[in-house]
Amino acid sequence: MILRITKHGEPLLKRRTEPVDFSALRHELPDLLQNMWDTMYAANGVGLAAPQIGVPLRISVIDTRPEGKPDRLVLINPEILLREGKVLNEEGCLSLPGLYAKIARHDTVRVRALDENGQAWERTGHGLLARAFEHEVDHLDGRLFIDHLDLGERLKVASVLKELKKQWA
Repeated sequence: MILRITKHGEPLLKRRTEPVDFSALRHELPDLLQNMWDTMYAANGVGLAAPQIGVPLRISVIDTRPEGKPDRLVLINPEILLREGKVLNEEGCLSLPGLYAKIARHDTVRVRALDENGQAWERTGHGLLARAFEHEVDHLDGRLFIDHLDLGERLKVASVLKELKKQWA
């Protein structure tokens, strides 16, 4: 089922999520994840965090589709283990549709998380996957990509944000 995506300004997006008790969530998880995948793909996203669909859980999904092929990753209770290199690229967010800005992120990011079966995994991402790891973990920590902008850049996007919010209502 395609769900409504929470937008910038909604309080849930600014709250840090608590770790998930996998065994307590085990039975609801398949439906939740399917809804997250459906919602993310319908919005043409590469990642979606549970708070973006109004669910305050430490869960996200990512599919950067390397070489056009699906590479679906479920991140439950993710933690970033390593960050290396800096790169400046344009970034957007499903919770801020229509807004893009250049954001400095790390070019290499290693993450540890649980998958949809409760199995621990680790993976090192480069480029877009590294950016997606950081972006989605930021959501779970109550941060948006615009929080990485310096004051001057925030002032530049403020008027754009004001106009975009009128369209989201």
